[in-house]
Amino acid sequence: MGPHPAVAAVRLAVRRALAGTGPGQLVLAACSGGADSVALAAALAFEAPRLGLRAGGVTVDHGLQPGSAGQASRAAAVLTGLGLDPVRTVRVTVAGPGDPGYPGPEAAARAARYAALDEVVQAEQAAAILLGHTLDDQAETVLLGLARGSGARSLAGMPPRAGCYLRPLLEVRRAQTAAACAAQGLVPWADPHNADPGYARVRVRERLLPALEAELGPGVAQALARTARQLRQDGAALDELAAAAAGQLADDQPGLSVAGLAELSAAVRARVLRDAALAAGTPGGALAERHITELDALVTGWHGQRWVELPGGVRGQRRCGRLIFRHSDVIEGA
Repeated sequence: MGPHPAVAAVRLAVRRALAGTGPGQLVLAACSGGADSVALAAALAFEAPRLGLRAGGVTVDHGLQPGSAGQASRAAAVLTGLGLDPVRTVRVTVAGPGDPGYPGPEAAARAARYAALDEVVQAEQAAAILLGHTLDDQAETVLLGLARGSGARSLAGMPPRAGCYLRPLLEVRRAQTAAACAAQGLVPWADPHNADPGYARVRVRERLLPALEAELGPGVAQALARTARQLRQDGAALDELAAAAAGQLADDQPGLSVAGLAELSAAVRARVLRDAALAAGTPGGALAERHITELDALVTGWHGQRWVELPGGVRGQRRCGRLIFRHSDVIEGA
């Protein structure tokens, strides 16, 4: 008799995500101790030897609640018990409300977590790190993006692959990961933050999605995940067009030709402007739609405005028919 269906579903998702990973390479599972990441780690421990891979794990202690160090130790013990090696525990300092550029509690914790994971990947020379985001997480991300008016890039949700980060479980439901843990005798940790209505994501999970299911019928989460997948495909096509357009605009002069930018479609131009701002040093997480709109106005609605202030001390300025991006302290006349 085969494994429990939920165990099989998680293992299959991990196996598919690891296809193409070279033999002998190290793959890490990021694990908080919750059901999603524990089920993921268990699947990696099962699949990696069969694929000729080494499997390790990492847990991040955000230090945001009493006993966090103890929980991180317990999560590490689970990873070790599954046979993963190496297992790393990393303590991070999360930015607070008084820190410059504080993006909010969830974003600050996420930024600290990914910075720590990046360091572990580099230190261990890992080929990939698996994240436990599920279909339910994807649906919540799409709804949050919709509510915030974040645009297609946000509505496209989380990609299954981003550099060394893999998200095998984006087609797996949260209920399946819980069932997979139960079937294997694994007892996951219930993070109290996941039930705190002070977090927008928790309100979406506990209130909004159930209300939508009640009013519209089952399948809302799956529909939102499908929408994200479709928008990612559309977004990838537009990104390719933007890259091609930027290449055509490139010449030996600084900045971008305003006339050339004006000839682009609005969607492609917005991506070219965004990429130019990022290349100039604007942090991606701080670059908002209003910044792109203001930059676009320098191209399509210019009436003599001097520049656009961007996060990271960058300015976008129209000068002599060019859109130039520079740090504000080196722009002449600033």
